[in-house]
Parts: sequence; structure tokens; C-alpha cells
Amino acid sequence: MANDKESYKSALQGKNIPILTLDNKWHQLFTQTEMTPEISDLSDELNALVERDGKIRSETKDLKKVKKKLLGEIVPLRDEANKAGDASAIEKKIEDRTRLINDCNERIASYDDELRDLSKKIYEIDYELMIETMKVCYERLHDNTDYITELDKWVSDFRVELKKNIVLMQQAEMENYNLYSYMHQIFGPEVIEVFDMKYDPDRRHPIRRPLAGNDKDYTD
Repeated sequence: MANDKESYKSALQGKNIPILTLDNKWHQLFTQTEMTPEISDLSDELNALVERDGKIRSETKDLKKVKKKLLGEIVPLRDEANKAGDASAIEKKIEDRTRLINDCNERIASYDDELRDLSKKIYEIDYELMIETMKVCYERLHDNTDYITELDKWVSDFRVELKKNIVLMQQAEMENYNLYSYMHQIFGPEVIEVFDMKYDPDRRHPIRRPLAGNDKDYTD
């Protein structure tokens, strides 16, 4: 498997690997083959990471909106403080907003670190999932190829045997037809009926015709 991973790594180098569990075509693969426990576990782990990534990005976006709003409130408060005789209350508001802005900055920075870590983990799990998927699909392709080869040989052998049997059947049919025709000519229909010979060449083998040179109708 180590050699397989190296081969796959070389094949995937520089390629944009999609997040497999978000790709409907990846899910369609498992309508053709079974999902192994390893693939199921990896897909669950990947989904959890992607969900966490999405949640953090959403919260980061909200924090940036809050930060922008707080920054927008500080400027007019600062102008108001400069004009006021006693600016202590206004300064308190500015300090509160500054503290909240710092809190936002810390949480955004923390989220940025986690996002970088998540991005790395998502890539690693997604890569492992792709390796397992390729392994399972390759094994299924290999097994199917062996099965197809086996069936193809059976079909080829059957065709040969079928052709032989068709020839033998046609020979036996022609022999029956000729026997009946000759007996009909030699002994006549009355004798044939005495022996209860119910062979009807025109009904049994409608494609057959009397032997060349025999103008007599033998269907009487």
C-alpha cells in the first residue's frame, strides 16, 4: 500500500483535489461498489472537519462585522469627548468598545490559526479518503476485469460449440428430410402412414425444400 500511496501522490501532484464528501459524483461511486468501514470513518471525519471549518468562517465573518461597527462608533465618540467638558463617561464608552474590538481581534486571530490547522487536516483526510477510494475502486475494477475475461472465454467457447451443434443439427435435419423424401418416393404415402411416420418436413423444417430434380409434392 505504501508504494500505491507514492504512485497516487505522484499522479495527484499539482492537481486540485476536491473535497470528496461534497462531490455528488464521489457518492455515486458507491452505487457501483460498497463503501468500506475505512472510507465510512474517513468520510465522517472529513464531514466533521468541513462543518467546523464552515462554522468558524461564519463566526469570523460575524466578528468582523461587529468589529467594523465598533470601530465606526469610536470616531464620533472621540469627537464628542473632545468637545465635552467632562469626557469621563464618553471615555468609558470608548474603552468598552476598544476592549470589545480587542476581544474580536483575539478571537479572529484564534480562528485564523484554527482555520489554517483545519485546512491542513481537511487536505490530509481528504487525501487519505481519495487513496482509500482509489484502492477500493481499483480492486473492484480488477475483480470485474477478471470476471469479464472469464465470461468472455465462456462466451467464445460457447459460440464455437454452438456453431458446431448448429451444423450437426442441420445435418441431422437434412438427413431426416432426405430419408423421408426417399421413403415417400419409394414406398408411397400409404406405406408411410402404416408405419405411423408422422414426420412432416414442411411443418418441421419450413425452410427445407425437396431435393433438386424431384417435382413431386411430398406434402400429400
